[in-house]
Amino acid sequence: MSATAPALNFGSLIRSGIGVPVGVLAVLAMVVLPLPPIALDVLFTFNIALSLVIVMAVFYVARPLEFGVFPTVLLLATLLRLALNVASTRVVLLHGHTGSHAAGKVIESFGEFVIGGNYAVGVIVFAILTIINFVVVTKGAGRISEVSARFTLDAMPGKQMAIDADLNAGLINQEEARTRRGEVRAEADFYGSMDGASKFVRGDATAGILVLVINILGGVAIGMMAHDMGFKDAARVYTLLTIGDGLVAQIPALLLSTAVAIIVTRMSGAQDMGGELQRQLLGHPRALAVAAGLMGVMGLIPGMPNVPFLLMAALCGLGAWTLHKRSQAAATKPVEVAPAPAAPVAEARELTWDDVQPVDIIGLEVGYRLVPLVDKSQGGDLLARIKGVRRKLTQDLGFLVQAVHIRDNLDLSPNAYRINLAGVPVGEGVIYPERELAINPGKVFGQLNGIATRDPAFGMEAVWIEPGLRDQAQTLGYTVVDASTVIATHLSHVIQTHAHELLGHEEVQQLLNTLAKGTPKLVEDLTPRLMPLGTIVRVLQGLLGERVPIRNMRTIVETLAEHANRTQDPMQLQALVRVALGRQIVQDIAGMSTELPVITLEPDLEQLLSNSLGGANAATPGLEPGLAERMQRRLAEAAQRQEMTGEPAVLLVPPQLRQTLARFIRSIVPNMHVLAWNEIPDNRKVRLVTAVGR
Repeated sequence: MSATAPALNFGSLIRSGIGVPVGVLAVLAMVVLPLPPIALDVLFTFNIALSLVIVMAVFYVARPLEFGVFPTVLLLATLLRLALNVASTRVVLLHGHTGSHAAGKVIESFGEFVIGGNYAVGVIVFAILTIINFVVVTKGAGRISEVSARFTLDAMPGKQMAIDADLNAGLINQEEARTRRGEVRAEADFYGSMDGASKFVRGDATAGILVLVINILGGVAIGMMAHDMGFKDAARVYTLLTIGDGLVAQIPALLLSTAVAIIVTRMSGAQDMGGELQRQLLGHPRALAVAAGLMGVMGLIPGMPNVPFLLMAALCGLGAWTLHKRSQAAATKPVEVAPAPAAPVAEARELTWDDVQPVDIIGLEVGYRLVPLVDKSQGGDLLARIKGVRRKLTQDLGFLVQAVHIRDNLDLSPNAYRINLAGVPVGEGVIYPERELAINPGKVFGQLNGIATRDPAFGMEAVWIEPGLRDQAQTLGYTVVDASTVIATHLSHVIQTHAHELLGHEEVQQLLNTLAKGTPKLVEDLTPRLMPLGTIVRVLQGLLGERVPIRNMRTIVETLAEHANRTQDPMQLQALVRVALGRQIVQDIAGMSTELPVITLEPDLEQLLSNSLGGANAATPGLEPGLAERMQRRLAEAAQRQEMTGEPAVLLVPPQLRQTLARFIRSIVPNMHVLAWNEIPDNRKVRLVTAVGR
């Protein structure tokens, strides 16, 4: 058990996400801290093994996007190699005078065994490897990365349009379209990252050449001046050590450059690289037969190395004959004739009413940069926020708020969102997911640096700030919320404002069914015996339109049943229900306060309005335009003064004027509540704030 404990702890360290940052810090520490030769041996061996693993991984992934972390791995491997160069250079220059073993066994082996102890040969071999890496592989891979990134970005709009066309044609569904859009974005990000990552490899090759020159010149100078070595001995020792160090670093660099070149030259589609090479390169017997003939002719020419050429010709001929026999066997193999496939159902059947897609009652469309907000796998919490909004509004309004259908919309700008009701946009805004919104509630003590905007729900002044400024903004008096909260608040405000549009016959019937479980006789007497369902729906919609919740369904139904024999007019019934719900209405406005501050009309204006209406059901007051404009302005000013004092704006009017004035000022002063005298319960005191005149 004790032997396995360290491994388990190390594995848990990696899985916790701490291992990689710690490893990066350790690599950077190697630039400063001296390492013993044994540590250099271990790290150089690990570097070569890591490069081999990366090359094999590039071969075995089916698609380049499956190795999306490759640019980051490339950067980390390059940093490791450069840090090892610095660490080994320090050891070579400090202890190189003691012999070729000073920098460890790995460097000594590459300096003695690989190049035979001849530093001139080592310089030539290193130069050849550098030319191959720098001029051929790295330069070509960088050019391909650049072109691939440019072409991928240029083709992105066309691919998005093709996805939309397939979606509109019914070839794919919304989930498949979302997956394909994600792949298009991931492909653009990958090749864009590869374009930058290829510069790391190119810079690494350049750094290898400079490090070689500096080490040789510095080593000779240190050996001659600090250790009294002759020029020949110093040049031999330090050059061998430097060449060994360079080869140890250059071979992994060449492997990584090859991996970069392989992954950027592969097709973006899924494929087995080994199988595709065998199928496309060796899949044609004629090509192998021609190669065998040419190699055989060259092998018969006097003076040529006959045996190697003739042996290769025999191998190519054998491969061509094997492939030819295999293709013939496949062609002569009896083929089972399958019955003719039936015509696709989508082409055979006629259109039906099932093909007519219903309109989403509540819809939320987001730009592609806001998709992470609704994706749980990426840490998005907007879905949970919206669920909480629905739960709270369902409790407050008194009926089940429909589900919010969320989808991405490429026609929107990347950071924009749009709220739809019954397919019609009713609200939109622009969100910066990486920032937070600091809202000015009306009184702040300073300015903030950021993107000036307005709160999309209530239109208040706001600033999109960096998360680091949150504490400063709160200190100055701002209200700071994140991007998900901004959208959820806007959605809540829209649903509250348009609650009457969300209530239909189905929802009202569900409310009546729920009420009937406790009071079946009450519901049975009301509908359909005394009142049709449509009239009840219009009454409830009218209440919600004036921001009166319908939680107390029993009182509402009892009032409707009581007055159903006298009138079937929804407007009159709504006024009667408001009187019955007076305690609830005032409670929602003033809370537990026993005093209700109100705004009234001056007697002459009140008399004028009563005479000009021509009936309680008039749509708008029959007033001359100048008077109507002055009334709207003065009511708006009075409501603003009430809000500044922290009190609700309530206009108290006679019952015959309430409905008309409520509609008259609804669009001008949306926060003003219009109450009738008979809606005030007996236990509430009324305090006159001001009277509005002509």
